[in-house]
Amino acid sequence: MPRPSAKWGDLSPPLSSPVLEVIEELGFEKMTPVQAATIPLLLSYKDVAAEAVTGSGKTLAFLVPLLELLLKRKQSEPWKKHEIGAVIVSPTRELATQIHDVLAEFLGHKHLSCFRQKMLIGGNAVEDDVITILKEGANILVATPGRLQDLFERKGDLNLSAKVKSLELLVLDEADRLLDMGFEATINTILAYLPRQRRTGLFSATQTKEVRDLMRAGLRNPVLVSVREKATTSTPKLLQNYYLIVEPERKLVALLEFIRSRNIKKAMLFFPTCSCVEYWSVAMAALIQSMQVLALHGKMKSQRFRILKSFRDADSALLLCTDVLARGVDIPEVDWVLQWDPPSNAAAFVHRVGRTARQGSEGNALIMLQPTEDAYVEFLTRNQKVSLKEIQLDVPEEQLTKALETLHQLQKKDRATFDKANKAFVSHVQAYSKHECNLILRLKDLDLGKVATSYGLLQLPRMPEIKQHFKESFRGPEETVDVFKLVYKDKQKQASFQEKLKTYAETGEWKGKKKLIRKKSIPWELANKARDERKECRKKRREKKAVRKAAVEAGEVVPAKKRRTKYSQEDLEELANDIRLLKKVKQKKITEEEYDDEMGIKDMDDVLDSK
Repeated sequence: MPRPSAKWGDLSPPLSSPVLEVIEELGFEKMTPVQAATIPLLLSYKDVAAEAVTGSGKTLAFLVPLLELLLKRKQSEPWKKHEIGAVIVSPTRELATQIHDVLAEFLGHKHLSCFRQKMLIGGNAVEDDVITILKEGANILVATPGRLQDLFERKGDLNLSAKVKSLELLVLDEADRLLDMGFEATINTILAYLPRQRRTGLFSATQTKEVRDLMRAGLRNPVLVSVREKATTSTPKLLQNYYLIVEPERKLVALLEFIRSRNIKKAMLFFPTCSCVEYWSVAMAALIQSMQVLALHGKMKSQRFRILKSFRDADSALLLCTDVLARGVDIPEVDWVLQWDPPSNAAAFVHRVGRTARQGSEGNALIMLQPTEDAYVEFLTRNQKVSLKEIQLDVPEEQLTKALETLHQLQKKDRATFDKANKAFVSHVQAYSKHECNLILRLKDLDLGKVATSYGLLQLPRMPEIKQHFKESFRGPEETVDVFKLVYKDKQKQASFQEKLKTYAETGEWKGKKKLIRKKSIPWELANKARDERKECRKKRREKKAVRKAAVEAGEVVPAKKRRTKYSQEDLEELANDIRLLKKVKQKKITEEEYDDEMGIKDMDDVLDSK
C-alpha cells in the first residue's frame, strides 16, 4: 500500500495529465490514506469497500479513478452522447450537489470536457430530468436514490437501463447513511438495472451489518480497505472534542456565553428536530448580534442550496441544522461544531463533529449535556472511541434573566413565534423519548420544567409527559400572559385565528391542522350533575355485584340473572362513555386516578371494605 504521504504522481498505474493538472489546481499536493489505498485498486478493476473517518478525502478517492476509467475506454471507443459510464449514488441532495461541484472542476479541463454529467436529486418534475437527458445526454450521473429509481422504472421515452449497458463504475457514497435512511430496497432495485460486468466502489464511515449485506449483494469479491488516522479514535486526528455539563434551564445562556468567550466566527449548531431549528433560528437571530444566523433542515426544499451557499460564503455565521447536514457535506472554515443535545444514535455524533477538522485542518466540537446525561461521555468513549475533554463555564444569573425576557418578548410580539416555541419543545421531548441510548438518556430523568424554561416558553404546554411537579421548576414570565390574546404579525394568519376563535365561541369547535376539537355544549353545572349521576349509577351497579358475589361465596342460592332483551339508550350512552374514558387513559390524556374517579372505582373499594 502506498505511504499516506505519497504524491499523486507516484501512483501506479500513473494518472493521466489532465487529471493531475486539475488536482494540482485544486491544491492537493499529497494523497490522504484512503485515496492512496483505494485509487490503485479501482484502477486495477477491483471492487472496493472502503471504510474511513469523515473528512478523509473519500470524494477524490472515487472521482479520480472514475475519470481515469472513462478516459481509458475513450482511447479505444469514444463515448456516445447518451452512453452512461459512471453512476454515483449519494444519500442527500447537499452531498450530491457537492460531488457534482467537485466533478465540474475536472470536467472544466479542455481534455475532460468531452464528458457530460447530470445531477438527479429531485426538487423538480421527473419530466424535466427526462427532457434534459434526452436533449443533452450524460456520461456520468450523480443522483439520490429515490430519483434514480424513478427514472429507471420509467417506461417509454427514457429507457435509462439501455443507456447504462456500458457502465464502468458504480459508486455508493456514504453507504451506511443510505441504509440508515431506509434506501435498502431502493438500492437493490437500482442494482437490478445495472450490468454485472462493472466495477463498484462502496464508501462508508462505518461498517454495519447492513453495509456488509449490501457488499455481498452488490460487489464481487471486494477488497476491504479500512483507514483510520488514529487506531484509538474514530474522529479526525486534528479534531478536539469537548463537553459541557450544564443545568437544563441554563443551556441557552451557556451556549451564548461560550460563543462569545471563544470568539467563534463560523459554526454549525445541531438540533434534534426541524421544529427546533425553526424556533431557534428566530430566537438566536435576536440573541446573537455578532454573527449571521442561518437555518437549514430536511423539510426545506429549494431554500436548502441557497442557505448552504450563504453559509459557505459568509465570513462569520452560525448555521442551525438537523442531521440532514451530518454526513459528507464539506464546508470550509467551520471552526466549531456545536450540539444542543446528544444525537439520536451514537454514530451520528461522529458524523456531526466530522463537519470540522476536514482535509488536514484543525477543528473543535462541543456537546452540551445535562447533569443526568453525564454517563453519555463514557458511552461515547467505549462505543465510538471518541475522547472528550470537559469544559467549565460560569454564567451569571442576570444573563439568564435577560435571555428569558428576550424570548418572552419575541412570543408576545408575534403569536407565530409562540407557536414555534411550543412546537419545538414538544418535538424535542418526543425525539428524546425515542433516543437509541435510552438506557442512559431516559426521559423520566429530565426535569421538563427546567427544559421548558430553557426554551423560554410562556407557559407549560398540555402533554402527557408534563407532570404536576414540573410546574414548580418551570420559570415563565413574571406576569401571567393570556396566550389567547397574542396576535400574529401576519395579518392573514391573525384573521384566520380570529375566525377560529369566533367559531369556537359559537359552536364549540376548534379546527386545527390535524383534528377537530369540540368543547362540551352543555353548561358546566349540568355537565357535573350528569357526571355525578353516572357515578351514582355505576356505584349502585357495583354494590349489587358485590352483594351477589358475597352471597355466592357464602353458599347461598342466588337466582339467575334475567337477560335483558334490549339495551336502553342510557345504557348505550354509558357504555360509549366508558370506552372513551378507557381510550383517554391509554392515550395518557387523563391519569389512572382520574379514570378511577370517573368510573367510581374508589367508591367500589369503600363498599367492599364495609362488607
